[in-house]
Amino acid sequence: MTATPATSDLDTHYSLSETQISLFREHGFIMLQNVFSKELLNAYGAAITDCVIEHNDLADVPMHERDTYQKAFIQVTNLWRKREVIRKFVFGKRLAWIATELLEVSGVRLYHDQALYKEPGGGFTPWHADQQYWPLATDRTITAWVPLQPVPIEMGPLSFAAGSQHMTYGRDLEISDASEQQLADALERSDYSYFDQPFNLGDVSFHLGWTYHKAGANTTDHPRRVMTVIYMDEHMMLKNPENPNQQRDWDAWCPEAQVGQVIDTPLNPVVFSQEDPIGKHSG
Repeated sequence: MTATPATSDLDTHYSLSETQISLFREHGFIMLQNVFSKELLNAYGAAITDCVIEHNDLADVPMHERDTYQKAFIQVTNLWRKREVIRKFVFGKRLAWIATELLEVSGVRLYHDQALYKEPGGGFTPWHADQQYWPLATDRTITAWVPLQPVPIEMGPLSFAAGSQHMTYGRDLEISDASEQQLADALERSDYSYFDQPFNLGDVSFHLGWTYHKAGANTTDHPRRVMTVIYMDEHMMLKNPENPNQQRDWDAWCPEAQVGQVIDTPLNPVVFSQEDPIGKHSG
């Protein structure tokens, strides 16, 4: 049976060049063009949006009553557990294959997914590094940031400080107004180049867990709809949490994992592995 346009490129290989892999290694992020078709993103985007609306805990909270984090976006996590159609998207091999090649590992397993919808009038997302929240033993973690519509500058696309995955300052800072100022000053002193560009429909960015990034406010009349999938090395081990955020993430995303052991739990299946060519890991 011929695959429909909505699913035909979920599992096909996306060819990366050695130059792209090298740039990712150097900068800690990359934007790739034409990763998915308009038809696929429209089909899965509709299901993701419906799920976000259903599980939006901030629907009745006025913007002026929210803190900086809540103003930045509506966040709904592990959508793959809520709807089968979204599960198919999250466990698609194409994104996971790209993540594997960029991380230069043998394969990746799921940490978790999350939708990040920045409402019209939604505030900026402060500078931060994701891995401050993650009880993971190495830096072999990566986030695929998948816009479900074009994202002009006015809508708040993701922005990166190139090479900042090597900066150790600020790794203990949570997302907040204070972290925004402290990290902005530190990044400016370190003279990292700043990537801030619009995303076309089909563009997908990937960034390491320790790469500092932010997003501007959404000054348009339309929501900025983004789906993300967070992967880790298939051999990733759990470490002792170093802060309350990491303990909460352990409890939420890999509660059955044990410190010092591979995070091989029902919530963290292998999505793609070069060690498993017959594809027995189906997610």
